[in-house]
Order: sequence, then structure tokens, then C-alpha cells
Amino acid sequence: MRTVLRASLRTHTRRYVSAALAVVIGVTFIVVTSLLSSAARAGLVAGVEQQYRGADVVITEVDARDAARIVADATDTGDAAAVIGWTPQQVRVDGRLFDPRAGVGGIAEDPGLRWQELREGRFPEQPGEVVADRNAVKGKDVHVGDTVEVGTLEGTVVGLVDTPSASAGADFYLLWDDLRAVDEDLWVDSVAYAGPGSASLDLPRGATVQPRDEFVEELQAELTNEVNVLAILLLVFASIALFVSALVIANTFSILFAQRARDFALLRCVGATRRQVLRSVRVEALALGAAASLLGLAFGTALGYLLVALATSALPSGSMGVPTPSPRWYAGAFVTGLLVTLVAAWLPTRRVVRVGPLAALRPDDSTSVHTGAGRLRVLAGLATVLLGAVLLALSIQGNSPGLMVLGGAAAFTGVLLLGPVIVPALIRVAGGLGGRVAGAPARLAAENAVRNPRRTAATTASLLVGVTLTTAVLVALASSRSAVDRDLDRDHPIDVALTATDEPLPSDLLDRVRAVPGVGTAVALDGVSARVEGAGELPAVTPGEVGAVVHGSPAIATPGPREIWLPSDDVSRSRVTVQVGERSVELRVSSGESWGDAAIVAPETLAALTDATQPWAVWVRADDADPEDLAGDLDALAQPAGANLTNGLRERSWVTLQLDILTGTVVALLGIAVVIALIGIGNTLGLSVLERRREHALLRALGLTRRQLRATLAAEAVLLSVVATVLGSVIGVTFAWVSLQALVEAAVDQAPLVLPWGQLVLVVLVAGVAGLLSSLLPARRAARTTPATGLSLD
Repeated sequence: MRTVLRASLRTHTRRYVSAALAVVIGVTFIVVTSLLSSAARAGLVAGVEQQYRGADVVITEVDARDAARIVADATDTGDAAAVIGWTPQQVRVDGRLFDPRAGVGGIAEDPGLRWQELREGRFPEQPGEVVADRNAVKGKDVHVGDTVEVGTLEGTVVGLVDTPSASAGADFYLLWDDLRAVDEDLWVDSVAYAGPGSASLDLPRGATVQPRDEFVEELQAELTNEVNVLAILLLVFASIALFVSALVIANTFSILFAQRARDFALLRCVGATRRQVLRSVRVEALALGAAASLLGLAFGTALGYLLVALATSALPSGSMGVPTPSPRWYAGAFVTGLLVTLVAAWLPTRRVVRVGPLAALRPDDSTSVHTGAGRLRVLAGLATVLLGAVLLALSIQGNSPGLMVLGGAAAFTGVLLLGPVIVPALIRVAGGLGGRVAGAPARLAAENAVRNPRRTAATTASLLVGVTLTTAVLVALASSRSAVDRDLDRDHPIDVALTATDEPLPSDLLDRVRAVPGVGTAVALDGVSARVEGAGELPAVTPGEVGAVVHGSPAIATPGPREIWLPSDDVSRSRVTVQVGERSVELRVSSGESWGDAAIVAPETLAALTDATQPWAVWVRADDADPEDLAGDLDALAQPAGANLTNGLRERSWVTLQLDILTGTVVALLGIAVVIALIGIGNTLGLSVLERRREHALLRALGLTRRQLRATLAAEAVLLSVVATVLGSVIGVTFAWVSLQALVEAAVDQAPLVLPWGQLVLVVLVAGVAGLLSSLLPARRAARTTPATGLSLD
């Protein structure tokens, strides 16, 4: 059998190239998924992990005294600890009041735990040295070398820093001993600890110690409404990678070894035993799987880094992190390629050697529903689809991503099992319509496509996977983004609001705001200082014509005639009396926070309260600006004018960044899935042409020209592509609806299904063109084969 094995490898080299290509693609997809997910993770948690980057563990549920003891223990053992905590303190700079309640935080003495980024000067090294946040002091005449009073501490500003964290930040930073001296009971969020001594710390009851990565992922999930987008992304695409890879490899080997059924039967006729044939096939598959898997690891690594670079260049700066190759993913990819190759080679070969040699030489009609095997396949497919539907329904009820993935895989597997029945039926319908337009080649193509149902279903499987994935993700992204944008418009309709506190704003402030870089549109809101029952003295302003600065409908920022909108902290009753001088009205209360510290009333209400209005607020719509830089520039104008600043752009930008990262990652992964689909359909079509070489030669001998043969194969490929596209689109839209109900509505209320018709039409066109292109090489090879050569023994 060694001689037979070597002869088989030489004789079927071209067919093995197709099989090896399927393995390479499958392994590549898994590796690329790993690298893109790693880069996405780095981008998603970058904003929340800054202050924990150098830590080994994070300690939470401790107070200031516990934190002080942890820092002292770390110093004694040679480890390092940094307290993430804040205290509001009165701050004076060079004798003038900077802020009566400025945020003051701690800065680590150990450079490895220091998360602030130095922009000017140096970091504190001695007691009494302070660094200031550059954006917090922008325009407030604070410089390196200024004297500063933080509460009872007198010190010197030695540096200006940036604080690139989505969950932490302060105006000024002190060393721990100075911070503790200012406020012994400061609020402590957590303690970042680096070193082996964390295991032996004497912690108070209730304190929690977590590995850094685990803590950061939980924090990121908390910031995204308790939906761990990263975990869902990894779970979904890991499952997709494994499922698609196994499907493509199995389909290719199924066709490859079905074509060799006659070869195996002849070997049995000349004396080879079943065990010898099986062993020969397994050795072939093992060698092929190992070589192709190693090649897939190398190619996947290169392609993964390339896609991360492309996604990074297309997304906002810093959205995607640096990918970190995972040994587990690489080992899993290699083992998957090897095992799937062995299983894919073993199953069809075992089916052939279990029957007698003469029976194996006869045509196989096991896919017909009129045979026992065909009826069993249909029943198995229906049962699997039903199981998948039940799991999907349970995933909606329990908001479970795991059940959703299992249900989707089961339902799709059932569709693939029913493929030899469903796909030929759809092709007959499409072929009947196409035959009236394209004539004989289309009718002949339809007949050829349905002659072998199993081959037809295997050929469309790869494209069906690609179209289903693409449609599902495009619809889910469009629907999710629509729902999230609606919620953002409702919760943060204004990017930045400047609101006066004690007296109206200067008349020239609006022009100065409009001149700030990054300001797209700004409008002034007229109002009056009013006394609101239960809330004290507040500016009462009316939105007027603010459609240019409001996200979403202007009605979002317009209360009713008998309604008043108050900042959330000032809401304590359902109705309040609002008084200006001798005039007063009773209004129904609603709450909100996006428009700043003012009360919002309708124009009629303001007219009833006063005849003389002045500008008390300025609302800003940003134009592609950094939230922190824009807030710093506007705050530099607001402070001298006696106005407070509310930055809704920060929250919008954080959520938008999450969506941009996920979109870029998903689109890159979908690109790989589409490539798999295109190569898969071309691969199976090419193997199908080899299988039908005698058939094509006979058609040529009966008078079919080369052009007609190419047209027939092209029409067949287009029919397969159209059917796969229609079926995949229906399944994809269904899966998208399920994902919205199971996942998105857990974070966003009432997520409607949005169909991006332009993108879906583009998917159909791409699939049709892809099917046509995939037929070019097989059709060219079939047309170049002469009838005499094609009819000769293989």
C-alpha cells in the first residue's frame, strides 16, 4: 500500500491542492479571528485599563485606612501599590481661587503603576510636588512652577499631564502621603498592586482581589450596561471560525473522496482490504492536514496583522490595540485543521469501503428522499432545525449569547442537512425562470445542477455560509447602531452645554465659543433666573430654535407648555412652582442631565414668567473634535464668564468608539468569511468539473460548442449563487432578529429591526458576480478538454 499511497499523491495532486487550500483557509480564519479579537480587546479596554496597566492584581471594597495599610505593606515587601481615589478640595494657584471643589487624585510613585501621560515638566518626586491635568487647567493661567494650595497642603506645580482614562481622572494629582494628609477619609475606588506579595496581604473582610485582566473586563462590561461585548464577540466568532472551517474542509473532502469511490472499489477488487484502504486514506489525510495547517498558521498570522493595520487606519486613533498571538488559539487552529481533515477524509471513505466493490462502482443515489438514507437525512435535518429554533427561543427569553450561538449553529446545520432537498427545489424554480430568458444553456445548467443533489448542496454550502454571516451581521449592526443612536440622542442630545450660575452670560461669549476649534454649531438660549420650588435659584431657559445643535429630533430638547425639565439632582417632586419676581406658574417635572445646570421650559412658559430675557446658556454641537480637548477649550471660556460646563460629548464618544471597534473587527472577520465562501464555491465547482469530465466530453461530442459549454457552466454557477444568496439572506435576517432580541435589548430598550437595503442589494450583486467568476477557471478547463481526451479512462 505504500506504493499505492505514493502513486495516489502523485496522481491526485491537483485534487489535493484544492483540499489543502480548504484546510489552509479554515486554519487561517481561526488565526485571523484570534488576532482581530485580541486587537479589539486591547482597543475596548484601553480606556478603562490605563490606571491598572502595570498591576498584577486589583483590590477593591477597601476604604482609605485599608488602602494606606496596603501601600505600607507593599513598600515593606518591595512591591508597589497605587491607590485610585479622589477627594474634592479647594485649590488656589498663586493665591487666587482656582476651584472651591476641584477633583484631587493620587499619582503612583512607582513608574510602572503611573498611568498619567506627562506633557510638560516632570512627575512628582518629593512631598509638596503636584501635577495638574492639562485640559482641566487649560485657559486658567496655570503653569509649571506655580505655587498651589490643595486644601491644607502647600506645594508647587511640577508638571502637566493627560489622563487618558474612560473611568478615572482628576484636576490635580498628589503623591499618596500628601493625598492622605489632605483627606484621611478620601473616597477609594481600588488599589492597583504589582508584585508577588498580594497573596499574603492582610485584607479586611469584604475586600476583593482580582487578577488585572479579569477586573478590567468586568469594568468594561459595567461601563457598557452589563453586556460584555468582548466576551460575546469572542464567543460568536470563535464558533463561526470553527463551524465554517469544519464545513469547508468537510465539503471539499466529501467531494474529493466521492470522486475516488471508483478508485477505492478497484483497489478492493484487486485484493486490498478495507483496513488497508482506510489506513492509506488516513495517512494521506494526516500528511495533508499537518502541512496545510502549518501553512495556515503562517498565512493567518500575516493576514491578521495586515487586517488589524487596515482596521486601525480606518478607525479613530487608538481604536484598535496591538494584537497578541495566543498559543491556545494557535494550538486550537492546528488541531482543528488536523482533526477536521482526518474526520472529513474518514467519513466518506468509510462509507465507500463498507459496501462491496461492485456496489461501489454503481452511482450513489443516497441523497434521494425515496431511499432509506435520504429519508433519514431529511428527518435528521428537520429535527436539528427544530432543536435550533427551540434554543434560539430560549436565548431570547434568557438573553443568553451561549444559547444563541448553539441554536444558530444547530438551525444552520439542519438547513445544510436539508440542502440536497431544498437547494435543488429552489434551483428548479430559478432555472425555469432563467430558461425562458437565456434559452438552452440555462435549462441545461439547471438540469446539471440538480442531477446530483449532494454535490449541488456541497457546492452552495460555502457561499450560503458567507451570505448568511454577512447578512446577519449587516442587519444586526444597522439595527444595533440605530437603537444605540436613538438612546444617545435621548440621553445626550447636546454635545456641550455652558450654563450661567449667578448672572447672564456676556454678549460676546457666543462668538468666542463659535471660534473654538472643533465647534461645529453653537446657539445661545435666552432665559431668566428663577426660583424653583425644592431646587432653589436656577436659570430657566427655553430651547427656541436649537435644531442645528440637537442630536435627533429637536422635540427631544423641547418640553411641553406646562412642563419643566430639571437637572436630575434637583428632582424631588412631581410638580413644582416656578417664580420670577411677582409671577409664578405651576409645572409638571421631568428630569435630565444632558443640557447642564439649567431648567428647561417652553417659550410660552418663559413668556409667562418674564418680559425681559437674557442669554443664560450656550449649547454646542461638536464637529469631529476630541471630547477632552474641546471641553478644556470651552471651559477656559466658561470659567471667567461664571458658567458651568456639561460635556455630553464624552459619553457619546465612548459609546461610538465601542461601536467603531466592533464594526471594524466584524467587517474584517466578514471579509475573511466572504473570501472563504468565494474560494469554497470555486473549489467545489472545480472538483465538480473534474468529476463530470466524461459528461462534458459527451456533450461536446454531441455538438455542444466550447462557448456553449462555458455558458452552461457559468449559468450553473450563477444559479447556485442566486439560490445560496436568497436562502442565506432569509436565514441571515432571521438570525439578526434573534440576536437583537437576545443581546441588544439587554442593553438598549426597543431595538427595531433595520434592513440596510443598499448593503443587502450589494451582497446579492457580489454573490452573483462571485459565482460567475468562480466558474471561469473550471469552465475554461472543461472547454479546453477535447471530447476524445475527456472520454478516455481517467
